[in-house]
Amino acid sequence: MTPPFTGRCLCGAVTFRCTEAPLWQGHCHCESCRRATASPMTSFLGIRDGAWEWTGAAPATYASSPGVTRSFCAICGTQMAFRADRFPDEIHFYAATLDRPEAYQPTTHYFSAEQLPWLHLADGLARK
Repeated sequence: MTPPFTGRCLCGAVTFRCTEAPLWQGHCHCESCRRATASPMTSFLGIRDGAWEWTGAAPATYASSPGVTRSFCAICGTQMAFRADRFPDEIHFYAATLDRPEAYQPTTHYFSAEQLPWLHLADGLARK
């Protein structure tokens, strides 16, 4: 992805802008991400702190587990970002919130051992 790039929630209240390329891009299959997004998996891009900013309303937050905070739009409910103590100095934005999601280029499936058995993906990406 070529910076700068932007994203937003469904209603457009919460928006963000990134000024550097992602640190990584990948799909997550863990149970907590599935439950938070009500989907069989979700896709993230990691951005270094200092290389992004909220440009619209600040999102609401929810501490979903110890050391984990999820950000979402308080109006429409769109999941916007994920932060965890185990990933200091970076935020994880949901790829589906990008204004140009077609520019997203995942390289890895994370927590693939938790992938649902009825989800069949033959994309050839690495699995961790």
